[in-house]
Amino acid sequence: MPDASIPVQKDTDRYEITIVKYGTRKATREGVYLNYHVYDEADAEIGMDYFFWVIRNGDREILVDTGFSRKGGDARKRTFVLEPEDAFARAGIDPATTPEIVLTHGHFDHIGNIAMFPRAHFTIARSEYDFWTGPNAHQKLFHHSIEDSEIADLTAAVDEGRVSFFSGEIEIAPGIRLIEVGGHTPGQAIVLVETDEGTVLLASDAIHYYEEYEKDMPFTSVADIVGMYDTFRLVRELVASGDVAHVVSGHDPSTLSRFTPATGALEGYGATIGARS
Repeated sequence: MPDASIPVQKDTDRYEITIVKYGTRKATREGVYLNYHVYDEADAEIGMDYFFWVIRNGDREILVDTGFSRKGGDARKRTFVLEPEDAFARAGIDPATTPEIVLTHGHFDHIGNIAMFPRAHFTIARSEYDFWTGPNAHQKLFHHSIEDSEIADLTAAVDEGRVSFFSGEIEIAPGIRLIEVGGHTPGQAIVLVETDEGTVLLASDAIHYYEEYEKDMPFTSVADIVGMYDTFRLVRELVASGDVAHVVSGHDPSTLSRFTPATGALEGYGATIGARS
């Protein structure tokens, strides 16, 4: 299990996080939890929201994931609440100038618009990239979660020298760390961010729903179920120890209501943590 002890941060190493909801869908509990029948719970409808995240302070702006594209969303009958271009604009993201993007993993709803960012520099776990460009990416249980053209876009960025790889753990800026946890995908990463409201854990799809890690209920799409359980344990320990003040899920519809509602262009579509004056 990764060592996620939190270093002491200076005030200048703290950030504001904006959570942006751009899509949604209706699902069933049986459809989103692996082997749901073993819990002896009745099936029911469950929502699934789609987000990307923006990390900012006065010196730096980092976009975490790029959402699903029109192609990827339409192919899977996902509902756009904001078109990608509109969502980025409302969040103050200019694809022409955004320099830094973290990709937590390679699924269609997390790398779907990277071609919109021709000058961006991307960071992704080496194991994640190697898997999606390797011999098992075509297997049906994996392949349904990606768009080949978007993996090709990522490979093109690699060829252009615009991608950095990491393994295990890396500090990409003072107060921002990526930890490779696996589980959901071979190189799934989480992001730890220092804010004025404490350390925030952007879980992405390491935790789709809050009850996943609270009740040890793995999501249906999983590359390493033991790794997923280990991640749930890690997150619980970080929260219990006080090292993490807030967990931001990857898809839980309750996410926005847990934090300060965004105002202005993102009113109704976003929330903030650690807002800086």
